[in-house]
Amino acid sequence: MENQHIIVRVATPDDIHYSNTITNEMESSAMARGTGIAKRSPAYVEAKMQEGKAVIAVTDKGEWVGFCYIEAWGHGKFVANSGLIVNPAFRGHGVAKSIKKRIFELSREKYPTSKIFGLTTGLAVMKINSELGYEPVTYSELTDDEEFWKGCRSCVNFDILTAKERKNCLCTAMLYNPIEKLKEAEEKAVAEKAAQAAAANQLSVTASGHMHHEKRRRRFKGNIKLFERWLRFKRFVLLKSRKEGGATGSKKKFFLF
Repeated sequence: MENQHIIVRVATPDDIHYSNTITNEMESSAMARGTGIAKRSPAYVEAKMQEGKAVIAVTDKGEWVGFCYIEAWGHGKFVANSGLIVNPAFRGHGVAKSIKKRIFELSREKYPTSKIFGLTTGLAVMKINSELGYEPVTYSELTDDEEFWKGCRSCVNFDILTAKERKNCLCTAMLYNPIEKLKEAEEKAVAEKAAQAAAANQLSVTASGHMHHEKRRRRFKGNIKLFERWLRFKRFVLLKSRKEGGATGSKKKFFLF
């Protein structure tokens, strides 16, 4: 990829000739990882391009580099940035991060009040999501739209998901809540304004009442190593549970959340 300029942009109907290449690479990549994503046909990918709900990366010479698309669930209450894939020849150069950032921006433009979520087993994707403001959540905080969960049927770990009554699996759920983020931004602005006023007036502030601290989720950013160890343990427990259940019909239960 030397001396090639990569362009990350919103896909258009002119990009439909890449659809077969994209879906083939999605399937090959899922098989190589030993996990699965919802299988999509070239026609489905083409529809996303025509609707302006996809981001594509290409070189200035027209070579396909990467792709991702938007899906809305629960009547638009939830949005997922799905099907992220990068041409193997261009991996390791920050392409995935650029695509994720642009598809996130596009999702915020088209669905400003929707919660944006994702399911992934990849630590690199988790790190990118964290930088964008996503936080790890339990599956109960995701959409209950049955059409979304049907997409997991093509995953090799679907039996784990069903055995856990759709409460857990090898994938980690991450969520961006725009309402929560807006509230945090407002609280931060108020705090900064108060601090500036205090500094300007050189006042010493004393407590005049009870302070209520809302319980917040533990921030994921900066804890990648710790989370990686937890993820390996989670994978070990779930796979062991499936193996023992298939071999002996064991009814042991494991609770990870």
